[in-house]
Amino acid sequence: MNDFEEYIRQSEPHKREKGYAWQTAIGLQAVDGLKTSDYLIQTARQHIEGDITIEEAKQLVDSYYQSKSVRTHVEDRTEEADKVSARIAEILSENTFSFSPVEYISIHRRLFEGVFGHAGRIRDYNITKKEWVLKGETVLYASAGSIRETLDYDFAQEKKFSYQNLPLLEAVNHIAQFVSGLWQIHAFGEGNTRTTAVFTIKYLRTFGFDINNDAFARHSWYFRNALVRANYSNLRQGVFSTTEYLERFFRNLLLGENNDLRNRQLLIGTQFPDDSQSAREDGSKCQFGTLDCTLEEIAVIQYLKENPSATQKEIAAHIGKSERTVKRMTVDLSSRGVIERRGGRRNGFWEIKK
Repeated sequence: MNDFEEYIRQSEPHKREKGYAWQTAIGLQAVDGLKTSDYLIQTARQHIEGDITIEEAKQLVDSYYQSKSVRTHVEDRTEEADKVSARIAEILSENTFSFSPVEYISIHRRLFEGVFGHAGRIRDYNITKKEWVLKGETVLYASAGSIRETLDYDFAQEKKFSYQNLPLLEAVNHIAQFVSGLWQIHAFGEGNTRTTAVFTIKYLRTFGFDINNDAFARHSWYFRNALVRANYSNLRQGVFSTTEYLERFFRNLLLGENNDLRNRQLLIGTQFPDDSQSAREDGSKCQFGTLDCTLEEIAVIQYLKENPSATQKEIAAHIGKSERTVKRMTVDLSSRGVIERRGGRRNGFWEIKK
């Protein structure tokens, strides 16, 4: 996952954003044990450098595989990884999103059209999957006859839920529950985890977050196993469904915590020391986890950390709120001693106090 580090850490913003998109897109292929080709990496670099558009990058990948008349099974899987990576990078680069089952289904169709025959189609058969983390057992997925109704219900419930004034850790818990429930439906025959991950990234951005860190890129397999553990219980073995592992993932993603994300810790019937509490108690590892802040406030704090000279207009544009709302939030954060404005209107800057 070091192919794009030079762009992410040192390049100008537009290259950095493209680097994050490609790194995340390629990292997500690990949820199905797939690896991309060197050709895909080279094509991605051309796009990041601005030599080609994302549409041209997709066309190059398609043409590359059309020229291969005979392919092995391994090459077929590499083709899937390359094509889906390019499509994920495209979707993550777009500033459009609609929170709806239609959007969720559309993402699946866009990712897997021409790859799976059922792209964008809800499955009409029941499925089971042997999971390594469950030692060969399966999650109970939604029955084929109830998928659309369950999707509609879950989306309707989430739309009604208010994150306003909700403490951050409660918000993270709720997000983990919504995402794990969405994944448990398993609306499609294949590609559910990648679709859910892309949808989740787009959804979290509506709160003002740039989901551009390493969590999805480097820990996509952990993300999938955490979803499995959030949806599996076995009373006879003393195993209970829990979102604690998924919450660790989201705390790293949203709060900059450094919770240990090791897949072996999710394996049922195995005991390991719990490193999550020490990570939360160590201030050097957790930027904002102890603050009683909302998701929107955390987005403001993180943006000001990266852009201390930002104006309220720039903050508003970044998090998708009005300037009046941003002014209210910055005044409130200042009164609580979280941030402080220093200097005059022209030369001033924001300082993060806590």
